[in-house]
Amino acid sequence: MTEARMLPPGVMIAAPRSGSGKTTMTLGLLRALKRRGLAVQPFKCGPDYIDPAFHAAASGRPSFNVDSWAMRWPVASKLLADASHGSDIVVVESLMGLFDGVSQRGHWGNGASADLAAATGWPVILVLDVSGQSQTAAATARGFQNFQDGVTIAGVILNRVGSQRHVRFASEALEASGLPVIGALPRNAHLELPERHLGLVQAEETSELDDRLNALADFIEANVDIDRILQLARPGSIAGGDRARIRPPGQRIALARDAAFSFVYPHLLEAWRSAGAEIAHFSPLADEGPDPDADVLWLPGGYPELHAGLLANAQRFKSAVREFAQSRPVHGECGGYMTLGTGLVDAEGGRHEMIGLLGLETSFAVRKMNLGYRKAELIESCPLGIPGDVLTGHEFHYASVLTSPDAPLFRLQDSDGRPLAQNGGASRGMVTGSFFHLIDTQG
Repeated sequence: MTEARMLPPGVMIAAPRSGSGKTTMTLGLLRALKRRGLAVQPFKCGPDYIDPAFHAAASGRPSFNVDSWAMRWPVASKLLADASHGSDIVVVESLMGLFDGVSQRGHWGNGASADLAAATGWPVILVLDVSGQSQTAAATARGFQNFQDGVTIAGVILNRVGSQRHVRFASEALEASGLPVIGALPRNAHLELPERHLGLVQAEETSELDDRLNALADFIEANVDIDRILQLARPGSIAGGDRARIRPPGQRIALARDAAFSFVYPHLLEAWRSAGAEIAHFSPLADEGPDPDADVLWLPGGYPELHAGLLANAQRFKSAVREFAQSRPVHGECGGYMTLGTGLVDAEGGRHEMIGLLGLETSFAVRKMNLGYRKAELIESCPLGIPGDVLTGHEFHYASVLTSPDAPLFRLQDSDGRPLAQNGGASRGMVTGSFFHLIDTQG
């Protein structure tokens, strides 16, 4: 990597841990900046389907995930440059705690949000949950300073403050440590967004979303010095290099898209389109079949378990997918994989008949969380590639596998390089699927 490219001014909203208030701060800031007439570009660190959809609704621009473990740097750098082009300011929401990642490095880091801050030079605004403490917050924040080369902590926002006295005690200690306090957010349960087992309820399913985002923006405007954030934002820069590409699964892709099937990373769609592929959406929940002119069918992840009864009765959809699979490739990721199976047992124990192109039976009656980065080597040809190709991505689901009699699709490893005997997906004829969510290739 030689040539450097400049990026717009930006900040990263980060915290010591999950649940500190990053998403509330990020969404309110995005909408507040948009209301000021600024073109604000959001990004999300790490694997996450749900937060970026809220970012897009708040900002009016698509939000993209950037991941230092699973995503090659040329892919990430092109994404950062292309997506932020024409924006006035960039706002990045971090994942978990700022320095949290895995033990082994991936493509250019270990998956920590700090990797992106260091790679771009965008400063970090630290959100601190100070409930149950005051001056001790300064010791926490001091620990973030100089912890990783290239990461700058530019300021602090206090969250869940109880009183002005509480704010004063924490602020005096922080500012004595050289960290400006640029906001203090009082406790406000009315602003919390609804959640379910994979995180927030999806943006498209959240009632009165625009009103909720405006309320968040009002809350942030009232309690945070947004002008100060604009002053603290710094232009970023990224090292250039060859722009690696991600091969699309086909020339014309029939892509399921509705409340049950919505988990597709925006950078993949952009990569497929920029490679010349066409994407034809259809809705299984509306009992629609795939585009008959498509050369590949992709069923993404989502929440089929919440719509299992409707999918079981979507006879036109199921028969159209079966017919498609007789002559053309069909691939399912996570929720799409479960839908290609024979049956899905919901949380109440009711079994629903799925498409039956794979022998997979899954259940949510006994939930088991499966979470982590994955490296997947293909055993069989499929829309993802040919045998021997290595892909990087992740797994995140609560389904239990009751039976999976088909040939495996992958040889899977976790982020430590340990082989995983289970969840290697399935392959039967033209149909493949797995719980693996694609982010990038090995390169």
